[in-house]
Amino acid sequence: MVKQQRRDEIDFSTNLAEVWRVLTDKERDILRNNSYVQRFKRNELIYCEGDEPKEMMCLLRGKVKIYKDGVGGRSQIIRMIKPIQYFGYRANFAQENYLTNASAFEASLVCMIPMTVVRELIMGNPQLAMFFIRQLSVDLGIADERTVNLTQKHIRGRLAESLLFLKDSYGLEEDGATLSIYLAREDLANLSNMTTSNAIRTLSTFVAEHIIAIDGRKIKLIDEEKLRKISRLG
Repeated sequence: MVKQQRRDEIDFSTNLAEVWRVLTDKERDILRNNSYVQRFKRNELIYCEGDEPKEMMCLLRGKVKIYKDGVGGRSQIIRMIKPIQYFGYRANFAQENYLTNASAFEASLVCMIPMTVVRELIMGNPQLAMFFIRQLSVDLGIADERTVNLTQKHIRGRLAESLLFLKDSYGLEEDGATLSIYLAREDLANLSNMTTSNAIRTLSTFVAEHIIAIDGRKIKLIDEEKLRKISRLG
């Protein structure tokens, strides 16, 4: 059961800072009065493919994966969302239903903003419109690059790129080496466009070559430079 949190328990000026800066005081009140926050448990669906996109979402805490179910029951992770990123609004702008699924990778807190409110604010604020144009453009560029990398790189290159992507997205723990996100092998495979067995095999190879170390779901980067070289060479 999704839990809703009161608006006054969230510091909107901090959590929605990117959008907050380009809004007038009146527009901020509209956003504050019409937004609400929901808690999602680990692996809980946030939206499903085919759903009508009625809300824009901003991840406040936790991690969210955007993925699409493919042939034979396999999934492909399209994007990983980190705080403070907006998601779930593209389909509404395109006037279509969701083409992907979103679920909480871990316990997450998500701010939900009705798209009717977003559209109203955009119509009266060119700076806000430019924010979304810029964000969609960045996302498209990343998607184009990932499409090429996931189809043209070999397995080693794809897995190395995914590990570096996770490091750049979520950072490292206090030891300065362990990825600050714990993935099941299946999720790592889905992120890298490969089978789970290939992901496990390639991880074992990286361990044998002293590039990474593994402790359960924890992955420690031992030789990041070599990992980047493998990713670069494909």
